[in-house]
Amino acid sequence: MKKSICIYFQIHHPERLRKYQFFDIGKKHNYFDNYANRSELEDLAENCYLPANALLLELLKKYEGKFKVAFSISGSAIDQLEMHTPEVIRSFQELAATGYVEFLAETYSHSLASLSEDTDEFEQQVKRHSTAIKQLFGKKPVTFRNTSLIYSDKIGERVAKLGFKTMLTDGAKHVLGWKSPNFVYKNALDENLNLLLKNSKLSDDIAIRFSDQRWSEYPLTSEKYAQWVIDSLQETEVLNLFMNYEVIGHYNNEQSGIFDFLRYFIENMAARPEYQFVLPKEVTKKHQAKDILPVPYPISWTDEERDITSWMGNELQKEAFSELFKIQPLVRKKKNVELIDDYSRLQASEHFYFMRTKLFSGSDYHKYIQPYESPYEAFINYMNVLSDFIERVKS
Repeated sequence: MKKSICIYFQIHHPERLRKYQFFDIGKKHNYFDNYANRSELEDLAENCYLPANALLLELLKKYEGKFKVAFSISGSAIDQLEMHTPEVIRSFQELAATGYVEFLAETYSHSLASLSEDTDEFEQQVKRHSTAIKQLFGKKPVTFRNTSLIYSDKIGERVAKLGFKTMLTDGAKHVLGWKSPNFVYKNALDENLNLLLKNSKLSDDIAIRFSDQRWSEYPLTSEKYAQWVIDSLQETEVLNLFMNYEVIGHYNNEQSGIFDFLRYFIENMAARPEYQFVLPKEVTKKHQAKDILPVPYPISWTDEERDITSWMGNELQKEAFSELFKIQPLVRKKKNVELIDDYSRLQASEHFYFMRTKLFSGSDYHKYIQPYESPYEAFINYMNVLSDFIERVKS
């Protein structure tokens, strides 16, 4: 049987809150810094999204099914792209038209709603996102990936109830133990849900270490990397390379050689008949699940710990989360489109991430986008906004 390589890219653009003072509460309801958001998005479009999409489109057409790739684009990213850089959306539609690209489902706003067990906000967000993906790209998504690959047995069970058969998450060492991430696994509570696990080592070699001149393997050539992929698949079945799309052209700029690296790696592997690029929805048709994977506590693809402490690791974050989801039933009951939209945008994971007090690790590239001088400033700004929003909901 051929060995499988599954490549997936995440696209989400953090939507910045503007500086919102205590004295703004009850007076101003424009929470977001549209100028900063537009400026950052235009930079990403020019250096990452458009050139990377052009390269992938060329390769997809050249190899006609021998190369395939998957994307997950948050609803909030879609909204911002449509508003500021619609040419990026059109370039993704060109990719979709090849038939060799899969678009995955997720929460609409890159939300932490899956951690809210007392509300149905998670389900509402996923349904809204699935509808948006079908409208844009013509197909309803059948594979699910959660915000930052957050997953647990209970979250997987909720995903299965939404009708998904496959979900992506991280191959966290403390969960896998001696097992390899290069197999398909099953959810411990609902065996109808298959799990594809990120190979952290090989994914992060590109996402985090590629431009690090202190790395013992620098510079990373496509030939060297292709050999690592072959070695990794020697006794296993499927290699899942999951990463942020911004690693192409943004975290690793054009001068780093990332575009040539990607091109030659894909061409190298596509030319080998014993290997195949597959989409997440195809993996479980080609490979049977190896085992059940119990994950009693939430994991993610962030930091060395691969847990949720980047968003829920201190009392500031927990208080903000509690206040946000406490108001959910009333927001939904109002059925006010503007309120629901603001509520969705306030759930984005980065608002909580900016409140983190834990130290950054070498395996985290979000640290470059911290817009606040301290976690406490991030908390105060967010809670001022949330206080105004709650006032609007209750009025």
